[in-house]
Amino acid sequence: MGRLGLPEILVIIAVVLLLFGGKKIPELMKGLGSGIKEFKNAAKDDQQPADKKEEEETK
Repeated sequence: MGRLGLPEILVIIAVVLLLFGGKKIPELMKGLGSGIKEFKNAAKDDQQPADKKEEEETK
């Protein structure tokens, strides 16, 4: 598969607009952003050493 060029990106944007409409897209992006934020926080929490996790749980 090749790289996405400008025409391909425009077609994808047009299809998304047709499927979801202009009013629904901001809600979808907000949900996507909060999902990514939660994922990053969970990944960061998993990387903490076990003793720090135990200290936070006892608080």
